[in-house]
Amino acid sequence: MSTENAAFEGEFHGARAIWLKHGRYEAALLPEHGGNLILFRDTDNGFRYLREPEAEEMEDFKANPGVYGIPVLFPPNRYDGGKFAWEGKVYELPVNETDKGNHLHGFMHQLPWSVDYMKADGYESVVIISQKVRDGHLYKQYFPFEFTITLRYTLNAEGLHQQVAVSNDGRERMPNLLAFHTAINAPFVPGSSASDYTFKMTIGERREMSERMLPTGKIQPLSREEVLMKTDGVSPYFASMDNHYTASPQNGRNRMELTDHRTGDVLVYDVGTSYKYWMIWNNGACGKFFCPEPQINLVNAPNIAGLPAEEIGLIGLEPGERWEETSSFYAIKREN
Repeated sequence: MSTENAAFEGEFHGARAIWLKHGRYEAALLPEHGGNLILFRDTDNGFRYLREPEAEEMEDFKANPGVYGIPVLFPPNRYDGGKFAWEGKVYELPVNETDKGNHLHGFMHQLPWSVDYMKADGYESVVIISQKVRDGHLYKQYFPFEFTITLRYTLNAEGLHQQVAVSNDGRERMPNLLAFHTAINAPFVPGSSASDYTFKMTIGERREMSERMLPTGKIQPLSREEVLMKTDGVSPYFASMDNHYTASPQNGRNRMELTDHRTGDVLVYDVGTSYKYWMIWNNGACGKFFCPEPQINLVNAPNIAGLPAEEIGLIGLEPGERWEETSSFYAIKREN
């Protein structure tokens, strides 16, 4: 094994971490903290692509794990009153967003995950983690299905690659509701400022949201800046955003592209076309990070009547079925 390429157990600010190294790239995943891939760096250039907690921010990360790294949300986003209907039954998750009366984001980004495999060779460095829901698991009391979620992260010369799979191991058809609350640094280049950055995303239409951040069923016209988001690009901080959009792949790809115009460095976050929706959240246009969140389903999808299941991403898995999707992060250098 090359000394430049490695997969090993270490620590990150006192937390157990699985480190991947390959050439100029490194990544770290925290199994005990939601299986969060907490950092992705280009060590040659000093680029930090993901929002990672500093040592003094670890307590905030533990309290707010959804706004660092790549948290997995299952089920994602909000559910009215914590309830969702499926196959003639109503399931209930606890209301953990009390001011709006919703359940928010599930618990997978807070639970410990099992490390099943890690390996490095001359081609790639890999870690595979999983969450097996069986009797005694927290999810069985709210989401009474037997299933396995597997996350594989691969680091190679092309960048960082994520494969996620959900397998229905039980006897009943189950809903598959998943997203990633991916937190991207902008700026990610040392010495650059937020004003050096624009981003593009393959969004389609904007869904109107109520004061409780649930879809009203209406479509909102895109602003001038949102049209630029689809075309030439716009600042990720042009306004405070907590917006919900349909995904509209271009040239067969569903992606976010972030450009540093000072240096010509570009980060591409290319997600699979199974993600039918995007959320975009920028923490009140904070100028430090924003979250382009690929999401399988419309917010509150199981509770929305009158729209085709395929359109709202209400995907069901039959017993024994497996769903999977891949995403990747890669860098481009453009001449200014």
